[in-house]
Amino acid sequence: MRIILLRHAESLGNVDELAYTRTPDHALPLTVRGEVQARAAGAAVRAMPHDPPLAAYVSPYVRALRTFALLDVPTERVVPEPRLREQDWGNLQDPVEQELEKRRRNEFGHFFYRLPHGESGADVDDRVASFLNELELRIAKDPSHPDTVLVVSHGLTMRLLCRRMFSWSIDLFESLSNPPHCAIRILDHDGDRWQLNEPFAQWRDSPDGTKQL
Repeated sequence: MRIILLRHAESLGNVDELAYTRTPDHALPLTVRGEVQARAAGAAVRAMPHDPPLAAYVSPYVRALRTFALLDVPTERVVPEPRLREQDWGNLQDPVEQELEKRRRNEFGHFFYRLPHGESGADVDDRVASFLNELELRIAKDPSHPDTVLVVSHGLTMRLLCRRMFSWSIDLFESLSNPPHCAIRILDHDGDRWQLNEPFAQWRDSPDGTKQL
């Protein structure tokens, strides 16, 4: 079995933080550069060796759905999956308040700090675990389900998916950086265990000394 994780392309919120005060997070569109990134990522996914077709599970946020559409990858089924959405920061965001919350989160820790009108990393971790459990059951019960799964989501969500798959410590998770836009990570199961094709960049060593690979 293979799981291809792909982060959405560059969105308006990545180049204009004030966009969050005008547009709900889930509705932010891709930039022109983001659309180019998504098309290039599609060529990379299509070139990967796998048994077609794919099953795609996509965050319902506009930037993820548009990224998936531009990939132009043949799929047997496409499932908009809310559990793969971005960490919830609340509704229309006040830029001064959000900057303060980012500083508090950095001091407190990204995993456990719960945003006042949204989620903690632990909340996202819980819904990612629910998704993975259901995916495993769905594949086990449905012989027609493709063996290769494409997941189009968000940076933090990708890191937490891997944290769950590999039982990484919270210290290790908090030491990892989000992958770039349209970055790909591949999880392969060799019949015994899962393997990750490429580690995430780390902005510091994990305090508990654990490693990704």
